[in-house]
Amino acid sequence: MIASYKGLIEQKYPELVIEHIEPNAIGQNNDVVMINNSLVFRFPKYEEGIRQLKREIELLKVIHYQATLPIPLPKYVSFEAMVPGQVFTGYKLIAGAPFWKEELDRVQHKEARHRIASQLVTFLIELHGTKWEQVEPIFKQERKSILEMVKQLYEDIEKKLFSYMRNDARERVIHNFRTFLDNEKNHNVQQTLIHGDFGTGNILWDAEACAISGVIDFGGSGLGDPAYDLAGILAGYGEEFYEECIRLYPGGEDISERVRFYRSTFALQEALHGVDNNDPEAFECGMKEYR
Repeated sequence: MIASYKGLIEQKYPELVIEHIEPNAIGQNNDVVMINNSLVFRFPKYEEGIRQLKREIELLKVIHYQATLPIPLPKYVSFEAMVPGQVFTGYKLIAGAPFWKEELDRVQHKEARHRIASQLVTFLIELHGTKWEQVEPIFKQERKSILEMVKQLYEDIEKKLFSYMRNDARERVIHNFRTFLDNEKNHNVQQTLIHGDFGTGNILWDAEACAISGVIDFGGSGLGDPAYDLAGILAGYGEEFYEECIRLYPGGEDISERVRFYRSTFALQEALHGVDNNDPEAFECGMKEYR
């Protein structure tokens, strides 16, 4: 695999001298390789990932200069053969390691944790504040209401996952979705640009500086409910840190119920990913609490 990826990069960019190449295991939707310890190349594993990558590149060019935290800026791009394993993008490495919960747990000082929360929330405020006119050409054909997206998610879960669930787990899922869909407050949620996968693996961390150093992987970005990104913080870092973040987010109390709903769907979305992309590991991981 690595040799194949190296050949594709050299064929497209012969001026790039590859002295060192190694795989990076992180990435559910992409194979990731590091070049010369300074460049990151991503190869979508699935056909849907190719469409997402094209859209992501357009988006990053728009939002790159408005973000206070570093985000990728694609420098190398290839869409010659639109098949998984041959499409790629490359960008300059953003220094840092994934900000796993274990890293946050090592931060004991209250002021430092507050500063980290402020960094993340400030980034989300900037992202969610992106003007529609800036991203309309990218997303106008995909625009759906929040209600439509949640209904579609529910239908997919019902069709593809219900048959694998325990009866009590299935009833719990039905109640959870019906409660959300029947709540009139959720019928006209204002959409914003969202990251869409604001989890621990996509937030980078500089341990020495005790600070967030960047945000990566905008493949799932699009128009959606800003509460969805806060749900990523809740899922990744737990209740206490989430509460600190939601207090910093404007109108946080008003969206907290939706945050918890989205958080409750993450495992099922992973199971759906497993079904749709023939990934048994993702399916089993997502379904383990429902079988």
